Amino acid sequence: MEKYIPALRTKYQKEVIPSLMKQFGYKNIMQVPKLEKIIINQGVGAAIADKKMIDNSITEITNITGQKPISTMSKKDISNFKLRKDMPIGVKVTLRSDRMFEFMERLINISLPRIRDFKGIESKLDGRGNYTLGIKEQIIFPEIDIDKIAKIMGLEITFVTSASNDEEGFALLKEFGIPFKKSKTN
Repeated sequence: MEKYIPALRTKYQKEVIPSLMKQFGYKNIMQVPKLEKIIINQGVGAAIADKKMIDNSITEITNITGQKPISTMSKKDISNFKLRKDMPIGVKVTLRSDRMFEFMERLINISLPRIRDFKGIESKLDGRGNYTLGIKEQIIFPEIDIDKIAKIMGLEITFVTSASNDEEGFALLKEFGIPFKKSKTN
């Protein structure tokens, strides 16, 4: 039986590596930046009042990613927000390897085009070659049943690369097919 290999992993090996080696003049394949992990994070501030919100969020993120997230806890007491230390206030999941490539493929080909008036995503990286994409509504993912959601919430998707600078990280993500907005600099 042949092992399943995600299409984006094959694309990385056959197209992205040669393209980046040519573009940046790398002498060795090991110098080429790679996508290390994707972190999906959702803050659930409403969980302070309603504990079921965390469970709903965990279910939704599990459906989107195929991997069960962990709940993140508050670090300190903030009386104005009725927040106590170690209360669950969000969920996060880290995807690596095949699940990471499968999620990225679904995000690029299915989910992002479902955003109303979509013209591309901002091209601002963090200075170390990583990129965080903010999504305002989780309903752009086809795995979410609109009738069963309690509240429309946003989430953050962070692409962590091994690139040493923004230029290399941007080139890597662009080669993968992430639809960045057309700007005057690129």
